[in-house]
Amino acid sequence: MRFSLQVGMCDPGHYFPLAKAAEEAGFDGLTIPDSICYPQEASSKYPYNADGSREFLESVPFVESLIAVAAMAAVTERIRFSTFVYKLAVRQAAVVAKQVQGIQALSGNRFDFGIGISPWAEDFAVCGVPWEKRGKRFDEQIAILRGLESGEFFGHQGEMLQMPANKMCPAPTAPTPLLIGGHAEPALKRAAKLGDGWMCAGADMEELQRYLNRIADLRKEYGTQDKPFRIFTTGQNAFTEAGIEELEQIGVTDVVIGFRNLYAMEADKTLEEKIGMLQWYASTFIKH
Repeated sequence: MRFSLQVGMCDPGHYFPLAKAAEEAGFDGLTIPDSICYPQEASSKYPYNADGSREFLESVPFVESLIAVAAMAAVTERIRFSTFVYKLAVRQAAVVAKQVQGIQALSGNRFDFGIGISPWAEDFAVCGVPWEKRGKRFDEQIAILRGLESGEFFGHQGEMLQMPANKMCPAPTAPTPLLIGGHAEPALKRAAKLGDGWMCAGADMEELQRYLNRIADLRKEYGTQDKPFRIFTTGQNAFTEAGIEELEQIGVTDVVIGFRNLYAMEADKTLEEKIGMLQWYASTFIKH
């Protein structure tokens, strides 16, 4: 099992000391959430909490996630980073590819790119991107990300996106792992067919087992079952040895640890409290 600390939705002054403390304590990674903005008016429902509301986000500080990764990578040496998850579908794929390649060059390939579509139509409206056919567009964005990492000329002429041939330098010395987020059937299919892993935003053990069974069946169907594949899930079950063992047994490879419930609008803890809790968790559960 690998352990990641969730850093984000907090005082921006906490990012650097938490990154350093997590690396020193023995965490394998840091995960960073992503949000574009909070719209004044919204009708979309959030699929990952009980009531579908998004009020918990209204006054939460969100540093842009790729900027946060780059900044924390500059003050650390070993720890890896992943977005959990980056709303790729509302961005320009080529610009994002260039940003990711820069992160890999400056961090020594310490970035795993967790990506998703965004459940909110308002994100698309704010960014001037059509909501319709977002899944097809997302699939083509994935092809562009992978193609532009080759270091050779790459162009794309798809149903949704067109890009003239170009090349980017410096290209990564290793492919960037793409981890797909989302619980709906299209997201599971996309993870099984195109991804290097899947990110679960929260589920009880019974639900998680169903998702993993479905992904396993899909990977057999797509012939990708022999590829390395990572499974990230949030860590509500990872606060006992037995819970960690159960997660390992069903195939979870990475657990994301946080110390508050944002959906319940819990107040953020102080930096000292956060460092104390991550040190306690690492000394209790992380074995290296």
